[in-house]
Amino acid sequence: MRFRIQWKLMASYLVLVLFIGGVFFAYLSYTLDTHLADEIRENLSSETRLARLIALRDIGDMGRDAPRTAAAISGEIRARVTIILADGRVVGDSDVPPSQLEGLENHLQRPEVQAALKNGTGSAIRYSATLKTPMLYTAIPLRTAAGEKGILRLALPLTSLEKAKASIRTLLAASLLLGLVIALVLSYILSRVTSRSLRTITTLATQIGSGEFSRRIPVTTRDEVGELARVMNDMSARIESHMEQISAEKSRLDTILRGMGEGLMVSDARGQITLVNPAFLELFALTENVEGRYIIEIARHPALHDAFRSIVASGSERLEELTLGLGDERNVLTHWVPLTEEGELQGVVAVFHDITDIKKLEKIRRDFVANVSHELRTPVTVIKGYAEALIAGALESDPARARRFIEIIYSHSERLANLIGDLLTLSQLESGTLRLELTGVNLERVARHAAELLEQKAAAKEIAVDCSRLTAAPIILADPGRLEQVLINLLDNAIKYSPPGGSVSLLVSDEGPLVKVGVKDTGMGIPPTDLARIFERFYRVDAARSREEGGTGLGLSIVKHIVQLHGGTVGVESEHGKGSTFWFTLKKA
Repeated sequence: MRFRIQWKLMASYLVLVLFIGGVFFAYLSYTLDTHLADEIRENLSSETRLARLIALRDIGDMGRDAPRTAAAISGEIRARVTIILADGRVVGDSDVPPSQLEGLENHLQRPEVQAALKNGTGSAIRYSATLKTPMLYTAIPLRTAAGEKGILRLALPLTSLEKAKASIRTLLAASLLLGLVIALVLSYILSRVTSRSLRTITTLATQIGSGEFSRRIPVTTRDEVGELARVMNDMSARIESHMEQISAEKSRLDTILRGMGEGLMVSDARGQITLVNPAFLELFALTENVEGRYIIEIARHPALHDAFRSIVASGSERLEELTLGLGDERNVLTHWVPLTEEGELQGVVAVFHDITDIKKLEKIRRDFVANVSHELRTPVTVIKGYAEALIAGALESDPARARRFIEIIYSHSERLANLIGDLLTLSQLESGTLRLELTGVNLERVARHAAELLEQKAAAKEIAVDCSRLTAAPIILADPGRLEQVLINLLDNAIKYSPPGGSVSLLVSDEGPLVKVGVKDTGMGIPPTDLARIFERFYRVDAARSREEGGTGLGLSIVKHIVQLHGGTVGVESEHGKGSTFWFTLKKA
């Protein structure tokens, strides 16, 4: 249970008042007791001396005059008077009839009597067995005119003294109680006034602790409380400044982490993750917050765990390439850096570079070089072989055969020229150096012109090219030359792979802001396994037949890049054994 400072101050005030009041009460009670007893003793001693004068005047014979004299003196001074002989026998007592004096015990050993005999006066306070009450006794030696010696003793009951002391104690207790009530009220007021500043400081300190660092405590005094308020205000200002700096640094760090293309992960030495960036979550296909979890919980890849354990064991920086099965296989280059403090490993920082695209590009480059080399080797080898045959004498010995060799050389040189031309076109398309001259184009006119260019090739296989469905085609926005190149490539492929006597049709459909153009053939179609790669460079479904027909394997790749440069898309729909439809979309003019 917590006590407020106000009640603590109030309790301390009350304890102080109680302590002072108790000490004061005890002191006054003791002082009054002592003072009253001494005052009564002095008065009784004075009365004893006065009584002795009266006794010396009235007593002629101790045995005869003592009872009468004792009674007379008691009547005047209102105290018990006892006259005792030197041997201790009582010969007169104001409270005892003369007839009973013989029955009183000897008083010689009474303390006050012994003190009077030795010192000339004596006093004592003790319980009286005769009167059954505490009494104050004073005694003084007595010597009559006849020379008789004795003791004159006066006694006063202490009942009145006890009543006086009780009255005084009651008065003191009442005064103390009243003082406590007043002290209670004053302590409440004083404690409330004193604690008001502390309550204000506590309230504002709580607000500062909850993050309201702009709050300030009013400084109204120059005492310790005011100094505390000033110190807390300075502390709050420094905290506010530090928090602003930390917030700015955190904002910059968050911006950097969000902007990083590489995944970043920070963990402690046990593998518990303390920080990740969005790129890391995207790389590992994570949708929830992983901070506070362990690496093994979020990525069940043995290679990743082995790399973490290795960096923890060695404590040295490390580069490692990992292959992660994250849906599609990904290649990741990881850079592990240990976090150490005073030589002890505190955690690990790992940066994940997704190099999957780089790997793919390297593979494409290798495949491209291999394909180009292969495509170039065949015509070059043929040209070289026939040229060597001509040089060896075929030109002079067999002119007809030499002419055939020259035609073959010419055919393969044209194939080389076409290949080099397609490679240059593809290079321009991929590098972005090719500029389009966009204008409104009549699709039917361009398609019929492309069909006319391939008319001889189609007629050789008795293939009919149907452009009749393009009559109602809308005007499209395109580069006429590049559009014709796209149609020539698609029509050429359709004629090439259609059987003799087949047909090729051009289709068109309205797709809102786009126009969809299709080239449909009646060939054997494309197996489903080849559809995904049909637009890749040098990819052929039937490589032997394609080379036999003189194709370069770059036509469909060129089509894809030209259409994409126009802002459109390409695709293919095919069923094996029933023909194919290659389509592309372009914007309306």
